[in-house]
Amino acid sequence: MRDAVYGFLREAGIRHVFGNPGSTELPFFRDFPSDFSYVLGLHESIVVGMADGHAQASRRPSFVNLHSAAGVGNAMGAIFTAFKNHTPMVITAGQQARSMLPYDPFLYSERATELPRPYVKWAAEPARAEDVPRAIARAYHVAMMPPRGPVLVSVPADDWDRPAEPVPLRAVSQAVRPDAGLLGRMAEGMGACERPAIVVGDAVDRAGAWEAVLDLAGRQRARVYAAPMSGRCSFPEDHPLFGGILPAMRDALRRQLAGHDAVLVLGAPAFTYHVEGEGPFVEPGTALFLIVDEPDTAAWAPVGLAAVGSLRESVQELAALSPHSARALPPPRAPVPAAAPPHAGERMSIAYVLQTLSEVRRRDDVILEEAASARPVLQRYLPIYESHGYYACSSGGLGFGMAAAVGLAMGNRDRHVIGVVGDGSSMYAFQALWTAAQLRLPLTLIILRNRRYAALEHFAPVFGFAEGERVPGTALPGLDFVKLAQAMDCDARRIGGETDLRAALDAAIGSARRAERPLVLEIEVA
Repeated sequence: MRDAVYGFLREAGIRHVFGNPGSTELPFFRDFPSDFSYVLGLHESIVVGMADGHAQASRRPSFVNLHSAAGVGNAMGAIFTAFKNHTPMVITAGQQARSMLPYDPFLYSERATELPRPYVKWAAEPARAEDVPRAIARAYHVAMMPPRGPVLVSVPADDWDRPAEPVPLRAVSQAVRPDAGLLGRMAEGMGACERPAIVVGDAVDRAGAWEAVLDLAGRQRARVYAAPMSGRCSFPEDHPLFGGILPAMRDALRRQLAGHDAVLVLGAPAFTYHVEGEGPFVEPGTALFLIVDEPDTAAWAPVGLAAVGSLRESVQELAALSPHSARALPPPRAPVPAAAPPHAGERMSIAYVLQTLSEVRRRDDVILEEAASARPVLQRYLPIYESHGYYACSSGGLGFGMAAAVGLAMGNRDRHVIGVVGDGSSMYAFQALWTAAQLRLPLTLIILRNRRYAALEHFAPVFGFAEGERVPGTALPGLDFVKLAQAMDCDARRIGGETDLRAALDAAIGSARRAERPLVLEIEVA
């Protein structure tokens, strides 16, 4: 059975196994094939985070091996994030030998298929050992069907030595064509309006629909916004039609879209909110159209006309139905004011750090972000220009950034990966750097050190805290990221307020591009 599984993975183009092994997984690794590589992570959440980044970069499923119930439990936060990121991922979890299962043995996963739900698309523990290869093949296809996501197969330890027939890789369609009648109504509605807007979400970038959206936006002369809390960039942020990122608050979002009489949402919910709000979802009289690859998202949308289909094909069909409009172009956005350098004795602002980073990075560099308090600033001062150029966590749980950066670097050998991570976020998965060092990855990680969970302090007034009132549990004193990085066998430097930031970043990132090891830059910020 072991050979049948490796044969299927080989045919599917999967050559990496991400994991942290335990006793119930050892039979899988006997006679480990020489054309496969084992990517060791020092905690199961990091294993899944690395696999998440690699799958997003390579655009094919990652293969993860976890250690029974304990390993799945350790990884659950990262599995939740992969589910929200719509990352295709085949997870196998070890189970005790079948002969032992009636006796509640050590490491027994009592309800192995229930444990990861509802944050896997499908889970199975086959009734017979010979069915495991076919279950893994099914898991692969389920993971790749839109909306993509993680799946899990529980495998008893003694199954790997049992006989099983090989399972060939079949061609299974992943494209879903939307209702042509609905697309026609959307094209008619967008063509008849005076001030259209397009809102783009993660699925546009995942589907490779950048060019299709550019074509549609140009035909419609529509202002284009990024959806709230988007984990990908789906439109060039220096484009004249780009209007910025929508807030994740109902009232504020409605106000930002108030000048438009038709809104087309592509590849995102309508809409994702972070805090409570009141009033209508869009202004009365505003037509709302929605195209997504998730039936559930179409079902719960409170207003509007919704079509379900593959994003690239859907947008291409909609563009073909949309003649070039003669309406006036939206007015240009106001320029972003330059961030000022720090005065003597002051720490740098996050805006100044990101503005300087934008000046020294290359346009095709990949930006990984997990810095909650810096995200609104990053979206203004570090614009993204190219498809598959920005990755963030869609779940809201910390720990994605450091681990995913490793997987992204593995899958982007021709593009440099620069991670921008908050000091609090980094501590959830710092040991991911050990794997990056072992793999000799040329990766730059910038840790914004403000010594606190600043995002909570910023949000506190929204939840009833008085201005300036102390929020318990947000201070992070005493951390030394240079020493932590060096302990993981990485290069590391500290940059303070007196440093020539541009020269320091230019030199550091330039050397990181040429190196065969990760570089950590700890930057003191206000």
